[in-house]
Amino acid sequence: MARPKHRATPGGTYFITTNTWERRALFVTREWAEILEAKIFEYRDKGEYLVHRYVVMPDHLHVILTPGASTTLERAAQLIKGGSSYDMGVKFATKFPVWQPGFTQHLIRDQADYDSHMQYIDMNPVKRRLVTQPEEYAPCSAHGRYRMDLWPVASGAEAP
Repeated sequence: MARPKHRATPGGTYFITTNTWERRALFVTREWAEILEAKIFEYRDKGEYLVHRYVVMPDHLHVILTPGASTTLERAAQLIKGGSSYDMGVKFATKFPVWQPGFTQHLIRDQADYDSHMQYIDMNPVKRRLVTQPEEYAPCSAHGRYRMDLWPVASGAEAP
């Protein structure tokens, strides 16, 4: 059975979630999470998409991103998932799949929706009792390790 295509709005910003294979807690190991973070920002820096917020949880990833002008939402997810799983396979000689096929998406509708999803991402590690404050959790945007992109709708800027 074929998976349904994701509908995407040109210039849209999306909250996406993707899970590890069988919800394995792969990203409790810091090195695995660092590879995923590096891959997210490698493709961001190449202009494939903007990254507005993210959190690498032990068994899943949440990210708010805006695909670039020549990048589909599916391609953005594939770059992150495929690129990170390839690098993990090389570094750790893994023979098992890293990611569950597919991802879920939500088109960000307005500022309130954007703010709500940003707060959800920031508070996810707190809610799961991994930390007491969002900035204490290293593999996430609240930690401040990576520069986040402004949301084009709020800033009046164009997507990459």
